Amino acid sequence: MGQTTRLFIAAPLPDTLKQYLTEQAARYKSDAIRQVPTENQHLTLYFIGNVPATQLPAIQDITAHMAQQFAPFDLHLEAIEPGPKPRSPRLTWARFKSHDAFAQLSRSLTQALSEVPALNREPIPHVTLARFRMDRPAPHDLKSFEPASPITLHVNEMAVWRSELGSPHPRYSILQRYPLTGNPPDGKTV
Repeated sequence: MGQTTRLFIAAPLPDTLKQYLTEQAARYKSDAIRQVPTENQHLTLYFIGNVPATQLPAIQDITAHMAQQFAPFDLHLEAIEPGPKPRSPRLTWARFKSHDAFAQLSRSLTQALSEVPALNREPIPHVTLARFRMDRPAPHDLKSFEPASPITLHVNEMAVWRSELGSPHPRYSILQRYPLTGNPPDGKTV
């Protein structure tokens, strides 16, 4: 069997936002919570998984094409909270308000890069801040925090990322960046 690589498509975050999110994630103190390293924070658009390394050029071509179809857009942070299911969370995340451009971009990437049809559910724009450890009881009664002042993420590019599994965390690296250069619908700025 040929060499494989583990890939995903995500928007990089500015350093100031990553630092803010790291500070907010520190509110959750438990030996059952493993913080995501600041350098690994990103806004996932589509997780591809393990693919033959020979597929990388085609994935990069599709991603470049998609970037030309979508205009930059802004996401607004809604909460730092346990998720994705409040009653049985498995992580903490920074959840942004839903946004049509994010949902369309995520679905378009899923459709273009997957053999499985895109799900009908609304993709949730988020940044994973911590994961719950499997070898410890899950923490309970974790609170949700709203930002004290508005926090905006300007999404103006996406990238193909490589994930190399390791301990205690995987190592993520950007292979190629793609600016979003499409026109906003009806000429409106987002």
